[in-house]
Amino acid sequence: MKFSQLFMPTTKETPSDATLPSHQFLIRGGFITQSGAGLYDFLPLGKKVLEKIKTIVKEEMDNAGANEMQCSFVTPLSFWDDSGRSSTMGSELLRFKDRKNADYVLSPTNEESVVNMVKNRITSYKNLPVNLYHINLKFRDEARPRFGLMRGREFLMKDAYSFHDSTEDLVREFHVMEEAYKKVYTRLGLEFRVVDADSGAIGGSGSKEFMVLANSGEDTIVVCPECEYGANIEAATRKKRHFNAWFENSSAPQKCEKVLTEGMKTIEEVSNFLSVSKAQNIKAVMKKAIYEEETKVVIFFVRGDDELEETKACNAVDALDLDDANEEELIAAGLNPGYCGPFGLPEDITFVIDEELQGEVGLACGANEENYHFVNTDLSELKEAKYFDLIAVQEGDLCSCCGGKLEYTKGIEAGHIFQLGTKYSEAMDANFLDANGKSQPFVMGCYGIGVSRLVAAVIEQNHDEKGCIWTKETAPFAVDVIVSNAKKEDELNAGLEIYDSLKKCGVEVIIDDRTKERFGFKMGDFELIGFPYAVVVGKKLQDGLVEIVDRKTLEKTEVNAADAAAKIIELLNS
Repeated sequence: MKFSQLFMPTTKETPSDATLPSHQFLIRGGFITQSGAGLYDFLPLGKKVLEKIKTIVKEEMDNAGANEMQCSFVTPLSFWDDSGRSSTMGSELLRFKDRKNADYVLSPTNEESVVNMVKNRITSYKNLPVNLYHINLKFRDEARPRFGLMRGREFLMKDAYSFHDSTEDLVREFHVMEEAYKKVYTRLGLEFRVVDADSGAIGGSGSKEFMVLANSGEDTIVVCPECEYGANIEAATRKKRHFNAWFENSSAPQKCEKVLTEGMKTIEEVSNFLSVSKAQNIKAVMKKAIYEEETKVVIFFVRGDDELEETKACNAVDALDLDDANEEELIAAGLNPGYCGPFGLPEDITFVIDEELQGEVGLACGANEENYHFVNTDLSELKEAKYFDLIAVQEGDLCSCCGGKLEYTKGIEAGHIFQLGTKYSEAMDANFLDANGKSQPFVMGCYGIGVSRLVAAVIEQNHDEKGCIWTKETAPFAVDVIVSNAKKEDELNAGLEIYDSLKKCGVEVIIDDRTKERFGFKMGDFELIGFPYAVVVGKKLQDGLVEIVDRKTLEKTEVNAADAAAKIIELLNS
């Protein structure tokens, strides 16, 4: 390919709404252009990168034994009614009617479509397992599309769905997919981490995310530097913390008593008054839980020095979402803001206690009475209490696997795999006959990779202040032969000779043969676009020399023009 023939509208101007490097450089480098809110067209360079990523994903899925198919981008709303997700997906599910007034959606994911595909077509355990995948458009009507390809409304995704006759076989395939995904990200040249995750709207009993490590990532990941443990903050766990009962180290009473704490509503105020640590208090976090047909006040109890992790909390009460509750709403529910505790709550109040507090003694908490707290409580007395992991793991907490100190890092979710179980097959009445001739719902898994998101993720992990730095596997072209002055016949011919030599060797190469652009402009485009290597044909050609520039390091190496192609091939193979 020649620059003079390529549609590649680079620009120095950064879009005003582009805050992430990938958003800035993909637009400035002529890879994508915005056509609407959260909608992007892929220009020729961007399409080449997208296809390279897509090819690697397809190869690894095929190697893992999955079958490629393709679902319709448009799905009947009735599928979503059958699964129950038409009411739980919310406004992100874009619905429309056709000319016959039939209801449809633009698919954000395809669990329902694939269950419908398999239903009544696989009827026996003898035809299981099967794994079906496609690489297809998706649409989610994001309320605030932003960050370019990172959070657009339309995107390209690889999603796969496996069907099994047992949970054990699902777990086997889950591990097969995990290994296939690791191969994908390794081939793409990315630094990544596999982490435990929350299953979210997809559902299921277990899931893992594949995080591309990048400082600009939206997700906070909890990792252990001493072992391989990693989890999204929404699913992270820690080694249980142990405390001596606080009364053992104080003159406080050694049985549960109610004490006057007039005007003291915060954990800090109560801790100072009782001369105990925040960890020896129970903190009440009061929220409104939002359900399909109602909203109600719920309470979450955690240690005084812990913070509530809202995704965990939402899952604990099976709510669609949580919102803050104001003081008037709390009082109307029969609560005493600032003095709320798990003992003596109104009977109709839903409450959950963090699982680390189960059976704990010696803690202080609100007495559910204005100006009073309990001290030296015994949580084992709460026979009907519900316990759930509620807390956000903090840096410095101990790893539950090895005891190392946990750390935060940032990541970009580029893949997610789920053990769905029978959630969708039961809802959609999709069954098979087992070895005993008994009808059973399919046990399912699903596995997603954000193909178009990976275009941005590569750049979030690989860029500098000048522009993109593509990995060898994702670059639109491996080498940019830059002819300093294409009006000079000797420079142009030497450049074309190197270009032709590389093409004959199967190297993806582009030559910058533009006659109207100065050398500095051409180098600027090389640095902005981010080809792995450049061969600069310029003034030193009179001495038989050209320069090879490594985009990642910007180091320059002089070589004989006749040896340039061989040197480039050596670098690409290293």
